[in-house]
Amino acid sequence: MGNVAVVVFFLCCCYTAGENEPIQTFVIPHSHMDVGWVYTIQESMHAYAANVYTSVTEELSKDADRRFIAVEQEFFRLWWDTVATDLHKKQVRQLVKEGRLEFIIGGQVMHDEAVTDLDDEILQMTEGHGFLYETFGVRPQFSWHVDPFGASATTPVLFALAGFNAHLISRIDYDLKDTMQKNKKLQFVWRGSPSLKEKQQIFTHTMDQFSYCTPSHLPFSNSSGFYWNGVALFPDPPKNGVYPNMSLPVTKETVQAYAKTMVENIKQRAAWFRTNHVLWPWGCDKQFYNSSVQFNNMDPLMKYINQNSKEFGVTVQYATLSEYFQAIHQSNLVWEPRGSEDFLPYSTEPHQAWTGFYASRNVLKGVARQASSQLHAAETLFTRYRVRFPDGPVTKDWALDKLRALRWAVSEVQHHDGITGTESPKVADMYLQHLVQATMGVEELLAALILLPHNLGLPSILGSRYQRKGVHQPLEQHVIIYNPLAWNTTTIVNVTVSFPIAAVFDDDGQPVPAQIQMAAQSNVSYDLFIVVELGGLQHRKYLIKSSEKKCSGRKCGWIYEAKGVLFERRNIWDSMKTGRRLLPVINECYKLMFDQDTNLLHSITYLQEQRRVLVTQDFWEYHANGDTKAGPISDNYIFSANGSAVRAYEAVEMEIIPGKIMTEIRQHFYRGESDKDYTYSITTRVPECFGSRLRCHRLEQTYSLGPLRLNTEVVLRTSSSLRNNRTLYTDDNGYQMMERRYRKFNNNTLARNYFPMVRAAYIEDELSRLVLVSDRAHGVSSQANGQLEVMLHRRLWNNLPWSLGYNLTLNDSSVVRPTLWMMLGSISVTSKLYQREAIELQHRPVIMPIDQPQRSWREKEPRGSSPVRSVVLPPNLHLLSLSIPGWNYSSDHDVHLSHINSGQDLHSEPDFDRVLLRIMHLFEEGEDPELSKPVTINLKDALQGIGEVKELEERSLTGTWDITRLQRWNWKTAENLKTNHKSCSGGGDEAFTVTISPKEIRTFFVHFASRNFWAYPSSVKTDNH
Repeated sequence: MGNVAVVVFFLCCCYTAGENEPIQTFVIPHSHMDVGWVYTIQESMHAYAANVYTSVTEELSKDADRRFIAVEQEFFRLWWDTVATDLHKKQVRQLVKEGRLEFIIGGQVMHDEAVTDLDDEILQMTEGHGFLYETFGVRPQFSWHVDPFGASATTPVLFALAGFNAHLISRIDYDLKDTMQKNKKLQFVWRGSPSLKEKQQIFTHTMDQFSYCTPSHLPFSNSSGFYWNGVALFPDPPKNGVYPNMSLPVTKETVQAYAKTMVENIKQRAAWFRTNHVLWPWGCDKQFYNSSVQFNNMDPLMKYINQNSKEFGVTVQYATLSEYFQAIHQSNLVWEPRGSEDFLPYSTEPHQAWTGFYASRNVLKGVARQASSQLHAAETLFTRYRVRFPDGPVTKDWALDKLRALRWAVSEVQHHDGITGTESPKVADMYLQHLVQATMGVEELLAALILLPHNLGLPSILGSRYQRKGVHQPLEQHVIIYNPLAWNTTTIVNVTVSFPIAAVFDDDGQPVPAQIQMAAQSNVSYDLFIVVELGGLQHRKYLIKSSEKKCSGRKCGWIYEAKGVLFERRNIWDSMKTGRRLLPVINECYKLMFDQDTNLLHSITYLQEQRRVLVTQDFWEYHANGDTKAGPISDNYIFSANGSAVRAYEAVEMEIIPGKIMTEIRQHFYRGESDKDYTYSITTRVPECFGSRLRCHRLEQTYSLGPLRLNTEVVLRTSSSLRNNRTLYTDDNGYQMMERRYRKFNNNTLARNYFPMVRAAYIEDELSRLVLVSDRAHGVSSQANGQLEVMLHRRLWNNLPWSLGYNLTLNDSSVVRPTLWMMLGSISVTSKLYQREAIELQHRPVIMPIDQPQRSWREKEPRGSSPVRSVVLPPNLHLLSLSIPGWNYSSDHDVHLSHINSGQDLHSEPDFDRVLLRIMHLFEEGEDPELSKPVTINLKDALQGIGEVKELEERSLTGTWDITRLQRWNWKTAENLKTNHKSCSGGGDEAFTVTISPKEIRTFFVHFASRNFWAYPSSVKTDNH
């Protein structure tokens, strides 16, 4: 206690704000409830989560002074739908109406900020906000991001766009937080976007060193400090209500000791802030499952402190987060603005850099992003279907159920112990199971939307066919290829087939350029590369005719059979002389040189400027320590290498497959010189600019890694002659690029210079830029001049009792196959391309085989079918969302509240007529002379390929606010800038015309004119032309 007394005395002497007034303490009851992590959602619901909401509801209803904040919506919605009684629901509605139960953040989860994608962050917030607004008429206005491992600059922008008035974070670098505490700079106004600046600024509160928990292990109590309900018990809650580690109750004998400890902690925290208001979070992980015990002990403690407030210099009150931020806002202080810098990476102490999770569980990260992409495709296709065929055979309720299941699964995995890969194996399996099952349901929906006849007057998409008897015919298969983006595209897709000969025809019966070769990942199948041309949001049918026999003539189509050339395996120790025997692979953009002495890439020349850059790519590995006695360890969260990386292979084999559609280079890396099987591979596809329609700058690379040896962390190292001075640029959540300068630290410099890469990363010098875009999140660094290394896979084990007890050792023995696309060119050229490339990688055309290969059929009446009309946006605008959310509430807030407060049956049928539209400007101010300009667009014209727009209403990011009624709080800064936001208004065509500025995301509700093509067959044919 002596040390504590000294600290308190020092801090009290330093404390100046409101010296003559007691410190006003806002005690905020909460429970941090991980949607995953160690236990599955089902296990958590059973053991404690359901009891949290049941007991909190009952206890708040007993005393008007009590408060509680509810954060993650997934647990609340599960409780609401499966556990809550009618009485509980009535009590909750009353508590929400009184503001004593407050929903904070309001998303399905508290999403991670380092490795999540913009699309999915918005999705999980929209899902939670839609439920809360439809059910209670409330719209969260504050965040509580207390546990994500670092803070992104994108998050405050999204929260501002959603209508939030303040943002709260906690986990930032330990040394930075220490400095901010000393200088009373834990609170600031954050302008997360360099283009939007003050337009979407938000007041931000950083929690002090105690974070979101209260002090535990008090000297006079044998257990858990201010957590009188103890520690949650798994798998079953105790039947007698006695939990482990329940703290001593507050009695006449203990109240003074509790009060003294609480007041000392309040004063310690108060010294770090500018006002005399202290946010005192009362709660921690898995708390308030027995709220009766909690409140029945805190009530008399708070009463005792308030009765002695003059002596203590402190008052305490239960509060919601809004009550705390209202007090701060009313203080009317001038706040320091912060620019678009983020708080990544995050370290908790010198040897604990939380940069390992950027690459943990690569498979889960990939499946989550693929599911998100599939969801986007299904949302856009179902929206088109509903507008065009409102009474078509695809049942709307069935379709919405499929979409909602995948929305839920994709939202769920964005949790900060989900997509991060920091969960136990059984929880990772749970996420994967939910994602895969829901994705299968959406694939079923996609097939139905494509295949079911839209109209009785139209033939089936497969047409009427009959089989020719007695004549040898090739096998025939149909595939539908759908472009889920609102841009026209010419690209190459890969379809796996079982025969070495194939021909491809489009839906007009015309031959389509294609190339066939042995598959990269199989010896018994073939890769069929098809050049497809698709309009925005357009799908087309392709016919593949496969055979074992060669064919000649026009009926065989335009097909090239590519054969590989295998190069001798090369040992790295024998390759001392390099650059003597170089083999070129050339297209219209690049000349790639491969070194036959090493079987590695040697250089790339971008031909537009005839500039050569030395580039080589190979695999390196960091060795991690697994024994805590031997030094710092790497684990799910933390990257702490034993030393510099070493080569992960001893020999390389290469095969080059020249083609007329693309040339493929396969490099196999062998861990041991004489190993039979390779451990790593790089497959590079260099497109030929067929008819100059294909983009030749895109070098598509797919990798294979694993299984790894235990306690190794493997990186793809791209080494170049660029003079980047170890500075790189990585994206924040796919929204904006951040400059990452190499910094030296007293300890752990290597790991603290790793950064998250969600969609893109690049290095550059004054002449050239080397860009990588990714299909999933990774860790990325520039450890040497000209280097860009991407951590692709980790396999770890350690003997830390905590890790072993929770099974958090990351013994990941999987084989992973991520994809990166590489570009090289001038800064001006790559600036125009990389953001769109990243989106096109995320949302590649969806390939849907609609039948199995079968003996030849022939069309009874060969017919061409005009594809559906395309929807095309300007190249600097991206169709971020086009969906039918299904939430049923009036756009007029007063009308919706009146309905909720009427006491009538609140169960409502889904709204299938309201379409949610989001459009994003991809470029920053000044990034490109033309593409960075604001874009004025008439949305009625832009969307006419879907239908006739009748109404357009601008909304907040998650759709719950009418933008004209959204008045966010103004926070004073030195510049005294205020938030301005222009919304579309006016009549006639002006009502549909909007101007979208750099980096803006604009959200709208759209209503299309009612059209029933199912009832009027002739109009379908008219619309098709």
